[in-house]
Amino acid sequence: MLEKLFQLQGHQTSVKQEVIAGFTTFLTMAYIIFINPAMLADAGMDQGAVFVATCLAAAIGCFIMGFLANYPIALAPGMGLNAFFTYTVVLEMGYSWQVALGGVFISGLVFVFLSLVNIREWIVNSIPHSLRFGIAAGIGLFLAFIALKNAGIVVDSPATFVTLGSVTTFEPIMAALGLFLIVGLANRGVNGAVMISILVITLVGILAGNISYTGMVSMPPSVAPTFLQLDIAGALEVGMLSVIFAFLFVDLFDTSGTLIAVAQRGNLLDKNGTLPRLGKALLADSGATVAGSMLGTSTTTSYVESTAGVSAGGRTGLTAVVVGILFLCAIFFSPLAAMVPAYATAGPLFFVAVLMLAGLINVDWGDLSEAVPVTVTLVTMPLTFSIAQGIAFGFISYAAVRIFSGRIKELNLSVTFLALLFIAKFAFFS
Repeated sequence: MLEKLFQLQGHQTSVKQEVIAGFTTFLTMAYIIFINPAMLADAGMDQGAVFVATCLAAAIGCFIMGFLANYPIALAPGMGLNAFFTYTVVLEMGYSWQVALGGVFISGLVFVFLSLVNIREWIVNSIPHSLRFGIAAGIGLFLAFIALKNAGIVVDSPATFVTLGSVTTFEPIMAALGLFLIVGLANRGVNGAVMISILVITLVGILAGNISYTGMVSMPPSVAPTFLQLDIAGALEVGMLSVIFAFLFVDLFDTSGTLIAVAQRGNLLDKNGTLPRLGKALLADSGATVAGSMLGTSTTTSYVESTAGVSAGGRTGLTAVVVGILFLCAIFFSPLAAMVPAYATAGPLFFVAVLMLAGLINVDWGDLSEAVPVTVTLVTMPLTFSIAQGIAFGFISYAAVRIFSGRIKELNLSVTFLALLFIAKFAFFS
């Protein structure tokens, strides 16, 4: 049956190899089951329900990817967009989490449409590479800022907006220790370094009396507090358009980049350098986003950590199916997830930020018309506490620099349209 479903022999793999790869991928990305519920709880959502929704959305995405697209790529609610969901859309812009879930749902439907009509490649290819790297790095800085805030290393100041907190207290020290532990383990090639760090720092917190031990395993919490609670009508307000665009835009490019990166690592591209069954892979991503919003979690996306499983030998969708099964098993560890403190997840957030900043090496810093829009995007995302605003300023500055440099012919239709759209938003809907 497995041979028929996944063509194991044709991909020169075995059930044992795929299972090992699935466990490897799960260990590298399981940190999301601790971070996502804690982050969305800050938006007022029930943490137990979000924990279950996170595991279910990840399992659904993995199963679709495995059975439909037959790729060893795992999915889960994405880092960056969950922070945008909570700290920008809900806490800063003032929308309810139900409306924010409605925005995720709509963005997922649009993604499904783009995948079905096969115009995704035109959209992706029309966006300048420098802006893609700038947006990814900007999200990284956004996550780094949140990590420092959650650790108490950066605090608010009426005089300077932000300032250094009390770094000699328990929480900042634990956050820094968690980051250093991840780096040390990662440099030694240890799979699951991020999850190990979260568990070790949480254990230290329990031993130090900073956290109350409440158990490890229990029956799953009810998902009812978040299930089908999305407000689609509220998400159709004009002010939510930029939010929906940000959800869609980041998911689209994050997914595209991850699919190509994993496919290259696993030698899954065809002779023309393209990814077969790309449409099915994108349907897995967009379908999981729609399902996740209905369950009660932010945008679900493909995880670049899947490269760890591919490096361990994963070549087919059986790897993704194994990851999905493990996410279902993780539902029974909700007491453990509820104990994880903010300082235990601050180090992993900062580590993810470092990884997202790596793309800046591909920016041509000697070309000011490339460097300026990237810098604008980088700076405005964390300082405005908004991914959407960073994207908007990035496109506007890219178009403006081209026009003032006498290089207007380098602007394509999509970039021009988006720049004008963002200008109209600031002019009439701010």
